[in-house]
Amino acid sequence: MNKRTILTAFFALLILGFTACQQSDSNTKKITIAYVNWSEGQAMTYLAKNLLEKKGYKVTLKNADVAPVFAAVASGDADIFMDAWMPVTHKAYMSNFGEKITVLNTIFDGARIGLVVPDYSAAKTIEDLQQMKSKFGGKIVGIDAGAGIMKSAEEAIISYGLDYQLQTSSEAAMLAVLKKNIDEKQEVVVTGWQPHLMFSQFKLRFLEDPKKAFGEPEKILTIANNEFTVTDTTAVNFFRKFKLNAEQLSSLIAAIADADWHEEEGVKNWISKNQAVIATWE
Repeated sequence: MNKRTILTAFFALLILGFTACQQSDSNTKKITIAYVNWSEGQAMTYLAKNLLEKKGYKVTLKNADVAPVFAAVASGDADIFMDAWMPVTHKAYMSNFGEKITVLNTIFDGARIGLVVPDYSAAKTIEDLQQMKSKFGGKIVGIDAGAGIMKSAEEAIISYGLDYQLQTSSEAAMLAVLKKNIDEKQEVVVTGWQPHLMFSQFKLRFLEDPKKAFGEPEKILTIANNEFTVTDTTAVNFFRKFKLNAEQLSSLIAAIADADWHEEEGVKNWISKNQAVIATWE
Protein backbone atom coordinates (compact mmCIF):
# COMPACT_ATOMS: atom_id res chain seq x y z
CA MET A 1 0.00 0.00 0.00
CA ASN A 2 1.53 3.33 -1.08
CA LYS A 3 1.58 6.55 0.95
CA ARG A 4 -1.22 8.10 -1.05
CA THR A 5 -3.53 5.14 -0.35
CA ILE A 6 -2.66 5.22 3.34
CA LEU A 7 -3.38 8.96 3.60
CA THR A 8 -6.66 8.55 1.74
CA ALA A 9 -7.76 5.78 4.09
CA PHE A 10 -6.68 7.83 7.12
CA PHE A 11 -8.71 10.89 6.11
CA ALA A 12 -11.69 8.69 5.27
CA LEU A 13 -11.62 7.30 8.79
CA LEU A 14 -11.39 10.81 10.22
CA ILE A 15 -14.43 11.90 8.22
CA LEU A 16 -16.38 8.82 9.29
CA GLY A 17 -15.47 9.44 12.93
CA PHE A 18 -16.46 13.09 12.74
CA THR A 19 -19.76 12.20 11.09
CA ALA A 20 -20.48 9.57 13.75
CA CYS A 21 -19.82 12.13 16.49
CA GLN A 22 -22.18 14.59 14.81
CA GLN A 23 -24.90 11.94 14.55
CA SER A 24 -24.38 10.98 18.19
CA ASP A 25 -24.67 14.62 19.28
CA SER A 26 -27.79 15.16 17.19
CA ASN A 27 -29.41 12.05 18.67
CA THR A 28 -28.77 13.09 22.27
CA LYS A 29 -32.05 13.93 23.95
CA LYS A 30 -31.90 17.35 25.56
CA ILE A 31 -34.22 19.22 27.88
CA THR A 32 -34.00 22.53 29.73
CA ILE A 33 -35.92 22.93 32.97
CA ALA A 34 -36.33 26.38 34.50
CA TYR A 35 -36.83 26.82 38.22
CA VAL A 36 -37.10 29.48 40.91
CA ASN A 37 -35.28 29.28 44.26
CA TRP A 38 -38.31 27.96 46.14
CA SER A 39 -37.75 24.78 48.09
CA GLU A 40 -40.60 22.75 46.59
CA GLY A 41 -39.68 23.77 43.03
CA GLN A 42 -35.99 23.01 43.52
CA ALA A 43 -36.82 19.62 45.00
CA MET A 44 -39.15 18.59 42.17
CA THR A 45 -36.81 19.94 39.49
CA TYR A 46 -33.77 18.04 40.75
CA LEU A 47 -35.84 14.88 41.12
CA ALA A 48 -37.00 15.17 37.50
CA LYS A 49 -33.42 15.87 36.39
CA ASN A 50 -32.13 12.72 38.05
CA LEU A 51 -34.83 10.51 36.55
CA LEU A 52 -34.55 12.02 33.07
CA GLU A 53 -30.78 11.57 33.05
CA LYS A 54 -31.35 7.88 33.74
CA LYS A 55 -33.50 7.86 30.58
CA GLY A 56 -30.57 9.23 28.57
CA TYR A 57 -31.41 12.92 28.60
CA LYS A 58 -28.91 15.74 28.90
CA VAL A 59 -30.70 18.02 31.35
CA THR A 60 -29.86 21.72 31.67
CA LEU A 61 -31.26 23.70 34.60
CA LYS A 62 -31.92 27.44 34.40
CA ASN A 63 -32.42 29.36 37.63
CA ALA A 64 -34.14 32.76 37.62
CA ASP A 65 -36.90 34.82 39.22
CA VAL A 66 -40.42 33.81 38.35
CA ALA A 67 -41.11 36.45 35.66
CA PRO A 68 -38.03 35.54 33.55
CA VAL A 69 -38.87 31.85 34.02
CA PHE A 70 -42.32 32.24 32.47
CA ALA A 71 -40.83 34.33 29.67
CA ALA A 72 -38.17 31.67 29.03
CA VAL A 73 -40.72 28.86 28.75
CA ALA A 74 -42.93 30.93 26.47
CA SER A 75 -40.02 31.83 24.17
CA GLY A 76 -38.54 28.33 24.10
CA ASP A 77 -35.36 29.26 25.98
CA ALA A 78 -36.60 26.72 28.54
CA ASP A 79 -38.80 23.70 27.90
CA ILE A 80 -40.36 23.08 31.30
CA PHE A 81 -41.29 24.82 34.57
CA MET A 82 -42.59 22.63 37.41
CA ASP A 83 -43.76 25.21 39.93
CA ALA A 84 -46.61 27.24 38.42
CA TRP A 85 -49.23 28.08 41.05
CA MET A 86 -52.81 28.51 39.89
CA PRO A 87 -55.42 29.92 39.86
CA VAL A 88 -54.18 32.85 41.99
CA THR A 89 -50.44 33.22 42.51
CA HIS A 90 -49.27 33.08 38.89
CA LYS A 91 -52.49 34.15 37.21
CA ALA A 92 -50.92 37.28 35.69
CA TYR A 93 -48.06 35.31 34.14
CA MET A 94 -50.39 32.67 32.74
CA SER A 95 -52.55 35.41 31.24
CA ASN A 96 -49.53 37.09 29.65
CA PHE A 97 -47.88 33.96 28.28
CA GLY A 98 -50.74 31.46 28.13
CA GLU A 99 -50.93 31.25 24.33
CA LYS A 100 -47.34 29.99 24.17
CA ILE A 101 -47.55 27.63 27.15
CA THR A 102 -49.20 24.24 27.64
CA VAL A 103 -50.24 22.90 31.06
CA LEU A 104 -49.03 19.30 31.25
CA ASN A 105 -50.08 18.22 34.69
CA THR A 106 -51.10 19.05 38.25
CA ILE A 107 -48.09 17.96 40.30
CA PHE A 108 -49.53 18.90 43.67
CA ASP A 109 -53.09 19.68 44.76
CA GLY A 110 -54.02 21.70 47.83
CA ALA A 111 -51.21 24.23 47.82
CA ARG A 112 -51.78 27.42 49.79
CA ILE A 113 -50.33 30.90 50.22
CA GLY A 114 -50.91 33.52 52.90
CA LEU A 115 -49.49 35.30 55.92
CA VAL A 116 -47.89 32.95 58.42
CA VAL A 117 -47.13 33.40 62.12
CA PRO A 118 -45.67 31.17 64.86
CA ASP A 119 -48.31 29.14 66.63
CA TYR A 120 -47.72 31.10 69.86
CA SER A 121 -48.74 34.39 68.17
CA ALA A 122 -51.71 36.24 69.63
CA ALA A 123 -52.79 37.16 66.09
CA LYS A 124 -55.44 34.84 64.65
CA THR A 125 -56.58 36.69 61.52
CA ILE A 126 -55.02 39.19 59.13
CA GLU A 127 -57.37 41.77 60.62
CA ASP A 128 -55.60 41.39 63.98
CA LEU A 129 -52.34 42.71 62.58
CA GLN A 130 -53.38 46.36 62.56
CA GLN A 131 -54.08 46.54 66.29
CA MET A 132 -50.86 44.61 66.96
CA LYS A 133 -48.68 46.79 64.73
CA SER A 134 -46.19 47.69 67.46
CA LYS A 135 -45.60 44.03 68.39
CA PHE A 136 -44.91 43.10 64.77
CA GLY A 137 -42.89 46.25 64.13
CA GLY A 138 -45.24 47.21 61.33
CA LYS A 139 -43.43 44.79 58.99
CA ILE A 140 -44.37 41.75 56.95
CA VAL A 141 -41.28 39.80 55.87
CA GLY A 142 -41.57 38.75 52.24
CA ILE A 143 -39.52 37.11 49.51
CA ASP A 144 -38.42 38.27 46.03
CA ALA A 145 -40.36 41.19 44.59
CA GLY A 146 -41.58 39.40 41.46
CA ALA A 147 -43.22 36.51 43.30
CA GLY A 148 -46.99 36.15 42.99
CA ILE A 149 -47.35 35.83 46.75
CA MET A 150 -45.86 39.31 47.14
CA LYS A 151 -48.51 40.79 44.86
CA SER A 152 -51.19 39.04 46.91
CA ALA A 153 -49.60 40.37 50.10
CA GLU A 154 -49.71 43.91 48.73
CA GLU A 155 -53.40 43.44 47.92
CA ALA A 156 -54.01 42.08 51.43
CA ILE A 157 -52.39 45.17 52.99
CA ILE A 158 -54.78 47.36 51.01
CA SER A 159 -57.83 45.15 51.51
CA TYR A 160 -57.38 44.98 55.29
CA GLY A 161 -56.21 48.60 55.66
CA LEU A 162 -52.90 47.60 57.23
CA ASP A 163 -50.33 50.28 57.96
CA TYR A 164 -47.51 47.81 57.34
CA GLN A 165 -44.37 47.70 55.23
CA LEU A 166 -43.94 44.63 53.03
CA GLN A 167 -40.23 43.83 53.10
CA THR A 168 -38.62 42.36 49.99
CA SER A 169 -35.94 39.72 50.57
CA SER A 170 -35.19 36.15 49.51
CA GLU A 171 -36.72 32.91 50.73
CA ALA A 172 -33.53 32.15 52.67
CA ALA A 173 -33.47 35.61 54.27
CA MET A 174 -37.15 35.36 55.19
CA LEU A 175 -36.56 31.99 56.86
CA ALA A 176 -33.58 33.39 58.77
CA VAL A 177 -35.72 36.22 60.16
CA LEU A 178 -38.48 33.76 61.03
CA LYS A 179 -36.07 31.48 62.91
CA LYS A 180 -34.44 34.35 64.79
CA ASN A 181 -37.79 35.66 66.04
CA ILE A 182 -39.04 32.20 66.99
CA ASP A 183 -35.84 31.53 68.91
CA GLU A 184 -36.45 34.78 70.80
CA LYS A 185 -40.19 34.08 71.13
CA GLN A 186 -41.05 37.32 69.33
CA GLU A 187 -43.99 38.16 67.12
CA VAL A 188 -43.23 37.87 63.41
CA VAL A 189 -45.35 37.58 60.28
CA VAL A 190 -44.03 36.32 56.95
CA THR A 191 -45.33 35.49 53.50
CA GLY A 192 -45.61 31.73 53.56
CA TRP A 193 -46.80 28.87 51.42
CA GLN A 194 -47.50 25.20 51.70
CA PRO A 195 -45.92 22.81 50.81
CA HIS A 196 -42.78 24.15 52.45
CA LEU A 197 -40.16 22.79 54.80
CA MET A 198 -40.82 25.62 57.27
CA PHE A 199 -43.95 23.84 58.46
CA SER A 200 -41.91 20.80 59.52
CA GLN A 201 -39.12 22.95 61.01
CA PHE A 202 -41.36 25.24 63.08
CA LYS A 203 -44.83 25.25 64.60
CA LEU A 204 -46.64 27.69 62.35
CA ARG A 205 -50.11 28.56 61.14
CA PHE A 206 -51.74 30.71 58.51
CA LEU A 207 -53.60 33.81 59.64
CA GLU A 208 -57.27 33.51 58.77
CA ASP A 209 -58.15 35.43 55.62
CA PRO A 210 -61.91 36.16 55.67
CA LYS A 211 -61.64 38.54 52.71
CA LYS A 212 -59.86 35.88 50.63
CA ALA A 213 -57.05 38.27 49.69
CA PHE A 214 -54.84 35.23 49.07
CA GLY A 215 -57.58 33.27 47.33
CA GLU A 216 -58.50 29.63 47.72
CA PRO A 217 -56.18 26.63 47.91
CA GLU A 218 -54.18 26.24 44.71
CA LYS A 219 -52.65 23.66 42.43
CA ILE A 220 -48.99 23.40 41.42
CA LEU A 221 -48.74 22.81 37.69
CA THR A 222 -46.09 21.67 35.24
CA ILE A 223 -46.07 23.93 32.21
CA ALA A 224 -44.20 23.51 28.93
CA ASN A 225 -43.33 25.43 25.81
CA ASN A 226 -45.94 24.64 23.14
CA GLU A 227 -43.39 23.46 20.58
CA PHE A 228 -41.70 21.18 23.09
CA THR A 229 -44.98 19.36 23.76
CA VAL A 230 -45.09 18.09 20.18
CA THR A 231 -41.37 17.48 19.62
CA ASP A 232 -40.63 15.30 22.67
CA THR A 233 -43.58 13.09 23.52
CA THR A 234 -41.45 10.81 25.73
CA ALA A 235 -40.55 13.63 28.12
CA VAL A 236 -44.07 15.04 27.94
CA ASN A 237 -45.53 11.69 28.98
CA PHE A 238 -43.06 11.55 31.88
CA PHE A 239 -44.11 14.99 33.13
CA ARG A 240 -47.81 14.21 32.70
CA LYS A 241 -47.42 11.32 35.15
CA PHE A 242 -45.14 13.14 37.63
CA LYS A 243 -47.29 13.74 40.74
CA LEU A 244 -46.62 14.03 44.47
CA ASN A 245 -48.95 14.13 47.45
CA ALA A 246 -48.30 16.21 50.58
CA GLU A 247 -46.43 13.45 52.41
CA GLN A 248 -44.24 12.61 49.41
CA LEU A 249 -43.35 16.22 48.62
CA SER A 250 -42.63 17.06 52.25
CA SER A 251 -40.36 14.03 52.56
CA LEU A 252 -38.54 15.01 49.36
CA ILE A 253 -37.85 18.53 50.64
CA ALA A 254 -36.79 17.11 54.00
CA ALA A 255 -34.39 14.65 52.32
CA ILE A 256 -32.64 17.56 50.60
CA ALA A 257 -32.53 19.55 53.84
CA ASP A 258 -31.04 16.52 55.64
CA ALA A 259 -28.33 16.45 52.96
CA ASP A 260 -27.37 20.04 53.86
CA TRP A 261 -29.23 21.30 50.77
CA HIS A 262 -27.13 19.28 48.35
CA GLU A 263 -29.97 18.59 45.94
CA GLU A 264 -28.36 15.73 44.04
CA GLU A 265 -27.52 13.80 47.21
CA GLY A 266 -30.90 14.44 48.82
CA VAL A 267 -32.78 13.36 45.70
CA LYS A 268 -30.78 10.12 45.43
CA ASN A 269 -31.57 9.31 49.06
CA TRP A 270 -35.28 9.97 48.46
CA ILE A 271 -35.35 7.87 45.30
CA SER A 272 -33.84 4.89 47.11
CA LYS A 273 -36.79 4.91 49.53
CA ASN A 274 -39.57 5.70 47.05
CA GLN A 275 -39.19 3.28 44.17
CA ALA A 276 -42.91 2.42 44.27
CA VAL A 277 -43.82 6.08 43.72
CA ILE A 278 -41.40 6.45 40.82
CA ALA A 279 -42.69 3.26 39.22
CA THR A 280 -46.08 4.93 38.69
CA TRP A 281 -44.41 7.53 36.44
CA GLU A 282 -42.86 4.99 34.06
